[in-house]
Amino acid sequence: MSFGSPKTRQTLSIAVITVIAYGLLLPLTGFYWDDWPFAWIAKFLGPAEFIPAFMPFRPFLGPIFYFTTSVIPIHPIAWQVFALVIRFFIGISAWWAFNQIFPNRKTLAYLAALLMLVFPGYSQHWVALTHINQELIPFILYLLSFGFTFKALRTKKKTDIVIALLFQVCGIFPTEYFFGIEGIRFLLLFTFYQGSFRQRFKEAFKVWFPYLLVWILNAAWLAYYYNFGPYASYAVSSESPNAIYYLTQALDSLWKSGFYIWIQILALTFTSLPAPASLLTLGLIALSFIILVRILLRSAQEETSDKTLAISLLLTGILGILLGRLPSLAANLPLTLQSSYDRFMISIMPGATFFVIGLVDLLFRNHRARIIVLCALIALGIGQQFFNANIFRRDWQKQGEIYWQMAWRMPALEPNTLLLTYQMPIDYETDLSFTAPINWMYAPEYTRADLPYMLLYTEKRLGGSTLPSLEKNVEIFYPYRTVNFDGNTSNAVVIYKPQNGCLRALDSNSSPELHSDFPNELVEAIPLSDSSRIIPNPLNPAAPMFFPEPDHGWCYYLAKVELAIQQADFKSAAGLAGEATRLGLAPEDPREWLAFVNAYAMDGQLDKALELSHKVLESGKTLKAVCAAWEQVQTQSPGGGAEVIESAKLSLGCNP
Repeated sequence: MSFGSPKTRQTLSIAVITVIAYGLLLPLTGFYWDDWPFAWIAKFLGPAEFIPAFMPFRPFLGPIFYFTTSVIPIHPIAWQVFALVIRFFIGISAWWAFNQIFPNRKTLAYLAALLMLVFPGYSQHWVALTHINQELIPFILYLLSFGFTFKALRTKKKTDIVIALLFQVCGIFPTEYFFGIEGIRFLLLFTFYQGSFRQRFKEAFKVWFPYLLVWILNAAWLAYYYNFGPYASYAVSSESPNAIYYLTQALDSLWKSGFYIWIQILALTFTSLPAPASLLTLGLIALSFIILVRILLRSAQEETSDKTLAISLLLTGILGILLGRLPSLAANLPLTLQSSYDRFMISIMPGATFFVIGLVDLLFRNHRARIIVLCALIALGIGQQFFNANIFRRDWQKQGEIYWQMAWRMPALEPNTLLLTYQMPIDYETDLSFTAPINWMYAPEYTRADLPYMLLYTEKRLGGSTLPSLEKNVEIFYPYRTVNFDGNTSNAVVIYKPQNGCLRALDSNSSPELHSDFPNELVEAIPLSDSSRIIPNPLNPAAPMFFPEPDHGWCYYLAKVELAIQQADFKSAAGLAGEATRLGLAPEDPREWLAFVNAYAMDGQLDKALELSHKVLESGKTLKAVCAAWEQVQTQSPGGGAEVIESAKLSLGCNP
């Protein structure tokens, strides 16, 4: 096959589209969501640990994780590159499979593969370590199984059937995501055969029967594992929703995956104009469309529209979408776009692709018009994935800020410390996600033992089995895959990171007025915060992995001022406050100045503390917080109720 052959050019086009859609921001992305626990397990417990780790969840996923984490380095860039390779193989596998299914419609098969390559409903590509193993590798195997089924119809070779069945087993057993899409194989076989309905059904069922047996075996396995085994992931909903509920869910799935996802990027970008990311996305869409049209109009083999095939694809697509929705619907989980829940779109992807191909083939009989419409959809998909990449870029950047602020404020922590917060202002990480990198930072020499640190969200966990209450001396036990955290609420540090502001380690003795606008579930936890568990001057301070230390801005100085105050080193605290002021640094939240007020006042620089207090008051209604800060100074000051402090309070408007 020469370099200039059509297949080579089409393969290169798939590679280029993969890079443009998913790779432009690759160096700026990293680990997200469950990537962190999986990376931590591979790093500290070894790849073999995935076998027991997945035994209570999805036991057939363990070997996949074991193999990939044994080969791919535990570094976010390595996994993002691997994700790019896997995405390319999805495009190639879909192209090959569709060529087997539609051997006389080469252009249709290629365009369908490109639609699947950039499928805009699935935004989870960058959660690479998790989704490569959990979904994408099994998905590739399922696509190949479909392809070998139709290849066997032409070759009549039993080996092709055996390969198809093996790929089916490897695609369906690791995860319940693909439980519903086996029905698509039968629908495509029904489309493949000619004759009366009864004849087609009979022939299709005869070919499908071995795959049906595998599907029944998988169904029996899932029934056992859900109901009798140790399965500890999503539970099948015990409720019995009425017909209206299922109808609305079906319509919602059809609308989102059949129509809205293909144009949602326009809604996302037009509502955020003139943001640079939106302008870049729209520019990339336009450029991709122009290039795709020029290439495909010139190279695509002209094909006559087949109304019968179009209708069959349309119906197969509709049923495929509904079948793909079944597993997540059974678990009563939503199909929410632009969130972690759109991972369920992976099982809807084949049905949605067939639906769009069938609809376009039915509505546009002219070859040129079909190419232009499909190029537009592919370009929109490219733009959507670039837009998603930028979201994950920002998330990775925000993660780095959080971890470094944590390291600056808490250079080390006593082992067996429970960290409590309301929630972090970030989209793609949970408290359990944060627990892994926190342990990585603070216990870099960890060997198998109880987990040293745990982060829990009071917003999510309070009142449940994990965090029953915020009373003192409550035992906290959590099994973190194959290791356990065994702690106590009396060994806790409470932290808070607002949307606009710096991460703080909260003081149990601080006045309630200083955090009057904090969530109630966080305020209730503050009395548990034991700052003595923060080690201020360790031999080896915590350093976030994978993130270079950022410039020392406002949050750095605030963290170091508060750390010095914790040690009652008020001279150092005041010196750091003065350095930050000379550099012209300022907070997003004016109340963060109050740490500097405390530092100056406790160092005896009451004039600077008073001047800064007036500056805080000028920024808004924070009188109660300012007065509370001075009350705290008065309580801690050796002079107690010194006249100068009383005078300062009066000048600020604090009640005597």
